[in-house]
Amino acid sequence: MKLRQTNIEKLRKGTFDVLIIGGGINGAVAAAALAGKGVKVALIDKGDFAGHTSSNSSNLAWGGIKYLENMELLLVNKLCRSRNHLMRAYPSTVKEIRFFTTIAKGFRLPTWFIFMGTLFYWALGRFFTKPPRYLSKSTIEQEEPAVNTANARGGFEYSDCYLYDNDARFVFNFIRTGLNYGCVATNYVASIGAERHQDHWQVMAEDQISGEQFPVRAKVLINACGPFVDAHNRLSHENTEHHHLLSKGIHLIIDQVTKEPRVLTFFASDGRLFFVIPMGRKTCIGTTDAPVTTPEPEVTEADREFVLNNINALLKLPKPITKDDIIAERCGVRPLAVKGEGGEADWIKLSRKHAIDVDEANQHISIFGGKLTDCLNVGEEVVDRVKAMAIPISFPDHRWYGEPDDSVKQEFLHQAKLMDLDSYTDPISSEPLTERFWRRYGAEAIGLLERIRQDPSSTRLLIENAEYTRCEIEQAARREVIVKLEDFLRRRSKISQVVRTEDLRKAPGLREACKILFEDQADEKYEEYFREHS
Repeated sequence: MKLRQTNIEKLRKGTFDVLIIGGGINGAVAAAALAGKGVKVALIDKGDFAGHTSSNSSNLAWGGIKYLENMELLLVNKLCRSRNHLMRAYPSTVKEIRFFTTIAKGFRLPTWFIFMGTLFYWALGRFFTKPPRYLSKSTIEQEEPAVNTANARGGFEYSDCYLYDNDARFVFNFIRTGLNYGCVATNYVASIGAERHQDHWQVMAEDQISGEQFPVRAKVLINACGPFVDAHNRLSHENTEHHHLLSKGIHLIIDQVTKEPRVLTFFASDGRLFFVIPMGRKTCIGTTDAPVTTPEPEVTEADREFVLNNINALLKLPKPITKDDIIAERCGVRPLAVKGEGGEADWIKLSRKHAIDVDEANQHISIFGGKLTDCLNVGEEVVDRVKAMAIPISFPDHRWYGEPDDSVKQEFLHQAKLMDLDSYTDPISSEPLTERFWRRYGAEAIGLLERIRQDPSSTRLLIENAEYTRCEIEQAARREVIVKLEDFLRRRSKISQVVRTEDLRKAPGLREACKILFEDQADEKYEEYFREHS
């Protein structure tokens, strides 16, 4: 909270080279890239960082194999290169995972033909992952007994990658990187009006917590509002070549249905891809893909029935999955970039490629579409667009993304060994704390070691069934701009996605966590969360 208030004061007083509206993946990488290269940057979001689309993905960073059917070969080639680059840059976070795909009898394409497509996909991916495998029906039955093969014709296995923790955490780490480089990033501050005044933009900002309004000045304005891009462009009177169509996707999270660490992939009853994705000791199932007109959709009974009917038909389970088995739900929209306004599109075939529209006269940039896989390219492209607007790029060759180099990691591991931290393992996941700390915090994990040396008990888990230690929560309070309890439970961590709300309320350590996060506002924030999730 203190960091947020400090940054609000900086917003009031400063004039920035660039102001970014929106703290999803596009805004986050734009902020990290620009700030890292020496640009004076500010970022505001009307809610929390990664509060919409960027916290409701499938947690997959894939090369877009499904676009092969549409012959979008250049797009798949680009996404495969982006995926490989992401895996190299974040080896602890973005990891290869096998996709175990079952094809039903009567499917529109022969199994062997689709398998040939996986080989081509592997080649487009520069053979960076493990090779695909053809699966006979008997092989599926032997290797994955959970799959219902009654109507199976065969299948195949190939590789892509996934985010080990969660999408929102991945996005926030770009925000944190931007903060480290001097970006003034603030959540719960909305842009309620934007006007161009000769050589600068003046954005009227409103603090969504206090209700106060104040102007923010910047030479360049970047609209990275995700599904709200069109709405903000209307607010700032910007006309663009691209616009968004919106598609709703939902996932349901249930108890683990298979212990195999791979994604089970099917084609659902309506022909769309359906995933069974590992999430620690839980499983994420879905998704839907339906056109919507609002950027803030809700999960409907029809959505739940669609996902539950498919999971029960596609897997052999001891008993059917019902609504009572749902631990949590994820619901968001995919903003799909299209040229022109209005019209229709094939929602299954439309790709998630991004588009950047530039109004050079008004020094305004709009970012449409996009996905996690291609995020590093978005950051670099934004830098190029800003440079073309005569904004000085002081450190053009600085690498603003990726895990710290190996020397930093080895220093962290050496200090951890001296403390015998390897003897500490998470009682839930059995994962060593050293591995988890490095994956989540990188170089900042060294600060956790200092705290543990001061107080070894700070490795204690505060919240039952949640993989977060006391020292992590203390660091989150200092460095992660947490305004509401949901910011921590849903986005800085995935606790509320794997622990039922009623179990969270019963967890005695949650109140202690609130005291660490919010000090004298702890009780108020605790009650606010459960009032909103009752």
